[in-house]
Amino acid sequence: MTRPHPLFPYANKWLDLQNTTASWNARLRELARQRHFQEALNLYCQMLASGDSPNAFTFPFAFKSCASLSLPLAGSQLHGHVIKTGCEPEPFVQTSLISMYCKCSTIASARKVFDENHHSRNLAVCYNALIAGYSLNSRFSDAVLLFRQMRKEGVSVNAVTMLGLIPVCAGPIHLGFGTSLHACGVRFGLDGDLSVGNCLLTMYVRCGSVDFARKLFDGMPEKGLITWNAMISGYAQNGLAGHVLDLYRKMEFTGIVPDPVTLVGVLSSCAHLGAHAAGREVEQRIELSGFGFNPFLKNALINMYARCGNLVKARAIFDGMTEKNVISWTAIIAGYGMHGQGELAVQLFDEMISSGELPDGAAFVSVLSACSHAGLTEKGLYYFTAMERDYGLQPGPEHYSCVVDLLGRAGRLEEARKLIGSMSVEPDGAVWGALLGACKIHRNVELAELAFEKVIEFEPTNIGYYVLLSNIFSEAGNMEGILRVRVMMRERKLKKEPGCSYVEYQGRIHLFLAGDRTHPQAQEIYRMLDGLEDIIKRRGGSNDNDQESRNEELITGMGVHSEKLAIAFGLINTGPGTEITVIKNLRVCGDCHLFLKLVSEIVDRQLVVRDATRFHHFKDGVCSCKDYW
Repeated sequence: MTRPHPLFPYANKWLDLQNTTASWNARLRELARQRHFQEALNLYCQMLASGDSPNAFTFPFAFKSCASLSLPLAGSQLHGHVIKTGCEPEPFVQTSLISMYCKCSTIASARKVFDENHHSRNLAVCYNALIAGYSLNSRFSDAVLLFRQMRKEGVSVNAVTMLGLIPVCAGPIHLGFGTSLHACGVRFGLDGDLSVGNCLLTMYVRCGSVDFARKLFDGMPEKGLITWNAMISGYAQNGLAGHVLDLYRKMEFTGIVPDPVTLVGVLSSCAHLGAHAAGREVEQRIELSGFGFNPFLKNALINMYARCGNLVKARAIFDGMTEKNVISWTAIIAGYGMHGQGELAVQLFDEMISSGELPDGAAFVSVLSACSHAGLTEKGLYYFTAMERDYGLQPGPEHYSCVVDLLGRAGRLEEARKLIGSMSVEPDGAVWGALLGACKIHRNVELAELAFEKVIEFEPTNIGYYVLLSNIFSEAGNMEGILRVRVMMRERKLKKEPGCSYVEYQGRIHLFLAGDRTHPQAQEIYRMLDGLEDIIKRRGGSNDNDQESRNEELITGMGVHSEKLAIAFGLINTGPGTEITVIKNLRVCGDCHLFLKLVSEIVDRQLVVRDATRFHHFKDGVCSCKDYW
């Protein structure tokens, strides 16, 4: 009879140990996959307490859990276990260890792991992990230098390398390097990789080069949902709302089914354009797709309807939300604010605080802006003080510009100027622009010139400020000042953006430019305007702002302003009592503002105009802005 080999018992014991460890690893992997990271770490501790030993397959799941929970101390302790068990040379242990330190923002520790393991210098996975970590922590120079070292060492670059490195290009200053990476990708044969293409597309958008992004998009042989979303979001983030809607239509035509990310971008663009009908279509798509309870989409719908003039619908969506976050409150507060209903905006802001939702910086911008639009000076100043005192929020330029506007509306120009001088951050163009606007209302030429000199340092090509100063000079009878502004504009080759307004009628957008005579109903529109002007004259209506309109026409070379044409079109094509809503790309001038107030009384209708800053509700000869805008 053959006796058993003396090593067999030990071999069986070793196999039992491996089977037990494999069982623990399987459970760890499942918990990490389900994102139950704390339970995964608890299970690791149970494994140690049971006397079983971790192996190279155990640690990646444990490190992932530490990284996700931002537990660098626990990660360091696990690092000690790695060294004790002799698993440090294993490539997937090294990469998970480097990734953990990077995600916990302890970059120096990650670099130390990389440098102390000579194996790392020959492994693409280790380079990739550290490059991605540098990108995650916005360490542009370190990421670039490591990439160069990788190339020098002859380590092969792959798609993962590119996916880790491209995101480090986060702004226009990095566009040159991002373009070089694009060329590298082509040279390495990675240009056909969909993930790399999507990453490059996002990079071009973030660097502000939307045209490059679109060229890349059009040249991609394969486009997935992420590709379409990246391009749509890129257009939306850069204010190219019309391009968003065009691309969305093409996406639908190709059969790609949009997801919530797509629809948020589209709704944002509908809000920007005031495209009410398109926004309603998107809402129907949301309901049909089963996304009706998505909070991001609900918030986007509130914003869209408010900015398209349908505040009733925006409020209905807000009231129907079972869970509201600070973004939901901010959207509805901003909606009431831009429509001049400051009292309701303030009431909602106070309700938000009573509900236990803490306001953030954006919420304060909304309520301060609402107070400014409604003339609630003392309430606005109270919120501005409470912002830092009660909530520990440091005011930014956007908050100061609201308060300058608030004080300016109340005629407290000297206080506004002193506030700018005491700002804890550098005032920007919006702050000085708010002061310049206040100077026009209160005809303070001297302060206006100071504000203008400051604002064009930040926005030298914003023609609106030149027109504003010219109007201030015009009202003061300062012809020399007007000529000086025109010379500046001519020297700087500035041309005013054409004023345009549009109105939705029977599912179509009817667009009008200043002085436009191309519309099929142009004769009827101008006949309607002439008739209204005659009625205003017969009633003794005078227009003190005529000079402002003439001054703008001299500067820009434009004729009848576009909002008048759009309103006349609406009056011709809709029945008595129908509200007319017009979207305008520029600020409403004083002449048109007075004209629309008088027309609202003549035709007994509510006329709603959204200009570049707010909504004007004209009814019975008065405007919701109380003649301050």
